Amino acid sequence: QVQLVESGGGLVQAGGSLNLSCVASGSIIKFTHMGWYRQTPGNQREYVASITRFGTTNYADSVKGRFTISRDNAKNTMYLQMNILKSDDTAVYYCKANEIREVSTDYWGQGTQVTVSS
Repeated sequence: QVQLVESGGGLVQAGGSLNLSCVASGSIIKFTHMGWYRQTPGNQREYVASITRFGTTNYADSVKGRFTISRDNAKNTMYLQMNILKSDDTAVYYCKANEIREVSTDYWGQGTQVTVSS
């Protein structure tokens, strides 16, 4: 069973930075893609950024130019560098990994809270 553990969240002032990490219990090379999502109370989980097995990245318009997603296969870890944080970025951030064998399976972490004070 795949386990994903996020860390790096916290309280930061607007304009500040945070770097989130998502560590997988095994090799991340097997994942077709990995990504970050976020959720605020009463709202649906929304897409933030993703990175494919080959390193191709994609971002939501709301974070483009401020956030950078990356992965280190040797450390089984995915990162989200968040700069120029805004109060609208306040949310619980989740990492997701997708694996395709006979079927496509998504794995989720437990989430890490990011709070941006204005």
